[in-house]
Amino acid sequence: MDETPGDPPPDQRAAFYAARPGGWRDWWTLLHPPYTAWHLAYVVIGACLAPVINTTRLFATLLAFFFAVGLAAHALDELHGRPLRTRIPSVALVVVAGVGLAGSIALGVVGIAQVGWALVPFLVVGPVLVVAYNFELFGGVIHNDIGFAASWGAFPVLTAYVAQTGRLAIAPLVAAVGAAALSAAQRALSTQARLLRRRAADVKGAITLTDSGTIPVDRATLLAPMEQALRAMSWAVVLLAAALAIDRLAR
Repeated sequence: MDETPGDPPPDQRAAFYAARPGGWRDWWTLLHPPYTAWHLAYVVIGACLAPVINTTRLFATLLAFFFAVGLAAHALDELHGRPLRTRIPSVALVVVAGVGLAGSIALGVVGIAQVGWALVPFLVVGPVLVVAYNFELFGGVIHNDIGFAASWGAFPVLTAYVAQTGRLAIAPLVAAVGAAALSAAQRALSTQARLLRRRAADVKGAITLTDSGTIPVDRATLLAPMEQALRAMSWAVVLLAAALAIDRLAR
């Protein structure tokens, strides 16, 4: 994207996927596109583990998680301290969060009529996770590595499977653990990347090699491998989910 005077250079923005500030670009940044796609991919993976895939239920589950995570969770996160430095009015963030939560709950209620009472615990837990994680409620017991891995990794896999079948099984439980592990890795990398992008004023140092050579270390040197890994992982999970969906729906 073209730069204009006063815009922060890409390496000074709040996230590697952040557009330059202002207008519709703030809304793009708010969506955390690679991360939203990553966590929606877990929904697809969970659904694809079902013996039979109901495409209507799959799309409804994807939409519910987009409302809950892509819209509500990210709007609440930005409302809580403006980490992305967007210019979106606070009232707009509140409206987006409310609409997102209401939309996800409404889809969940419709899902209960189709799937049965097995979906009720997920309908209750989902909104609680969104609000409790982003506002660090309950003493921050959910706003940590384990809470993130369970909420944004394991939970979408299990919910999507139950939305298809009305029950749980061993395969989605194993997949949920795998998704949680990937999400834990995501948080470990992104936490340090956020620290460097949003809070570090300067980084100075050097790596001394065994042959007495040195490699200068600065902010960009530390950021590059973390964000390269995050980009690669987000694409990998999305493409894996797409491959599973193509295979299952083509049968």
